[in-house]
Amino acid sequence: MTRPARVIIDLDALRHNLSRVRNYAPDSKIMAIVKADAYGHGITRVARALADAHGFGVACLEEARQLREAGVDKQILLLEGPYSVEEMDDIQRYRLDMVIHHWFQVSLLDSAAITTPVHVWLKIDSGMHRLGFAPSEVGKVWRCLRKHQGVADNIRFITHLACANERENAMTRQQAEVFYKVTEPYRAEKSLANSAAVIAWQKYCLDWVRPGLMLYGVSPIDGQTGAMFDLKPVMSLESALISVKHLNRGDTVGYGASWRCPEDMPVGVVAAGYGDGYPRHARSGTPILVRGKPCALIGKPSMDMLTVDLRGCPEARTGDPVLLWGGKLPIETTAAHADTIPYELLCGVHKRLEIIEHGQQG
Repeated sequence: MTRPARVIIDLDALRHNLSRVRNYAPDSKIMAIVKADAYGHGITRVARALADAHGFGVACLEEARQLREAGVDKQILLLEGPYSVEEMDDIQRYRLDMVIHHWFQVSLLDSAAITTPVHVWLKIDSGMHRLGFAPSEVGKVWRCLRKHQGVADNIRFITHLACANERENAMTRQQAEVFYKVTEPYRAEKSLANSAAVIAWQKYCLDWVRPGLMLYGVSPIDGQTGAMFDLKPVMSLESALISVKHLNRGDTVGYGASWRCPEDMPVGVVAAGYGDGYPRHARSGTPILVRGKPCALIGKPSMDMLTVDLRGCPEARTGDPVLLWGGKLPIETTAAHADTIPYELLCGVHKRLEIIEHGQQG
């Protein structure tokens, strides 16, 4: 490709971040979350690099199939469980674990022709009120699943935390107490901790942990960056200057003429825009590195181009490298300037971009 916008994926950083999960949760098995194309990093690429994880969590059968067809042989968990009885054949064929969070899914087990017992994770709604059985229903569901010939004996328990990214929020303790109380009578493996809990609530790292965001080098804790937890960014979004202009005081820049030069100054045009996944709502002042020097976005991002204040790098010339996030420019910072979250930026990177891998596959 000749267009300079591209994505760099650092596989060594990915494996480093997995090792950090192990440091935080040395006694837990690791269910690496790779849904949404591994948060935009490439689901098969990431799974192969994270061969030392104990399993992988996905959102749907299509993602699980992609992993199996790529030769991934570890446990794969369907985090939302089956959506229809038609999926049950593939769940058996691909040897998938599945979450059961609703009576509708229990009925699918009754309707399916199950020849090989499936491995079930019983999801409890401990307070997030999204998916899961109410605590008062768990005993009944457990007994139903235990009696079902199509369900393997090792039923596991799982829940999801709503506010683990907020260290002082009492809801995490409340959810954990509900989960402990409901599951205490049963001898079964349990999973409570997501990325935020792995870092901020380590006592809730039970039999399985389910890291997602932290694997990709991004902080799951509000107001902090991955580097603060010795996490390394896996994705970098790079491009280059395709134009440098010297504008006069009062000149406007970009669509809507929303930004006006406060003085005579150099302005660069970067070959990247919201058509590549850069956030359209990023504000003027969003940090951008040009030749490694701090500069800033000015004006409104376009589909294929951005304009940048080059007063921080007046020597910049056409062709010079630009870093939009990753490396020394935390994606958390870019997201904050666009009033969004890093998840959305990572998942939104466009497939038209060239992807370059650094580091060795696992």
